[in-house]
Amino acid sequence: MKIAMTALALAAAASPAFAETRTVAPGDGAQERLQEALILAKPGDEVVLQPGRYVLTDGLSLDTDNVTLRGAGMDASVLDFTGQEGAGEGLLVTSDKVTLRDFGIENPKGDGVKSKGADDIVYHRVRVTWTGGPKASNGSYGIYPVESTGVLVDGTIVSGASDAGIYVGQSRKITIRNSIAQGNVAGIEIENSRDALVEHNLATRNTGGILVFDLPNLPVMGGGNVIVRDNLVVGNDTPNFAPPGNIVGGVRRGTGVLVMANDGVLVEGNTITDNPTSQVMVVSYPMAFTDKRYNPYPRNVVVGANEFARGGYDPQIEGKDMLLAAFGGALPPVMWDGLSQGATGLTVAPGVDGWSLNLEHQGQKTTDAKPGPLKVAAPTTTVDPATVGAPAELEARLR
Repeated sequence: MKIAMTALALAAAASPAFAETRTVAPGDGAQERLQEALILAKPGDEVVLQPGRYVLTDGLSLDTDNVTLRGAGMDASVLDFTGQEGAGEGLLVTSDKVTLRDFGIENPKGDGVKSKGADDIVYHRVRVTWTGGPKASNGSYGIYPVESTGVLVDGTIVSGASDAGIYVGQSRKITIRNSIAQGNVAGIEIENSRDALVEHNLATRNTGGILVFDLPNLPVMGGGNVIVRDNLVVGNDTPNFAPPGNIVGGVRRGTGVLVMANDGVLVEGNTITDNPTSQVMVVSYPMAFTDKRYNPYPRNVVVGANEFARGGYDPQIEGKDMLLAAFGGALPPVMWDGLSQGATGLTVAPGVDGWSLNLEHQGQKTTDAKPGPLKVAAPTTTVDPATVGAPAELEARLR
């Protein structure tokens, strides 16, 4: 009996019922008090940000599993990094089962929130803003989970990122939804990741709205099995302000949805309008590479029924005047570079117009293109919705 009682006591001590709420207020010493709360937090604890502006001079970090960082609202509890002395991210998370919700981050010198190797992470109603507008000196990423399994991004807002507003890289089982990406280079980016669902988002006033990439020379490659559906991708017309040498520096102003070198991507049910270069662009990786593991071609990309309007009227493409004349003043909504691995590249729903660059080999310059109408088959396969998205158990943390 004594042993049994001891076991019960130990189990109770480890139970979330004994979790602690650590409340932090803005004002003098906020940097030290908030970082101390994050260090002392134990699994099951909540760190609560009272309303106000937290003036911070250094980045924050969290490395304890199963902790919630909660504010009073994305405009009520604001972590202000305008005076940040280092060049790192505003908040770095390296632990699992973390929930970040209901607070804002402004003007970090580096990324807004980065989570690395943090499985089953939730970002809910988090705002990241560079208040000076689009600048190459802004941080690269607003919301930045990488190397994770289980990522749920819901109800977030990001503006001003010099790379991608909402970025998920080298990860699996991902959902990005109900979020706004505005005034970034890339609004939303899925890179070298699998099993991703991107739905019910607004991507506007970015250089490119939604990007699905796979790149060489990264620890995790083979991106694919992605669904992009029911998003509003409108008016992505901001000039590219990425720093020199950045891969997204090649994204052309006015791109709606861009799929590059991925395997199994469905773009369907979106409203895609007022993107002056291309509503949907499907391309191979355009540069030389030496990574023998890498496949540079788009494979099994399906462009289904989407609502297209007013696009392709000012394409940032070589020979645009001749192209516009050939296509009656505006380019068709789907553009393909013409490259694929065998016959697996692109299929398009009946009634969806497109055009092709008709390139002949990977790495060929677009100035060598032989543009013509798109001639591809209708889809016979698609991405199974049951195979994409964050684990269902993450939903409980949104309450």
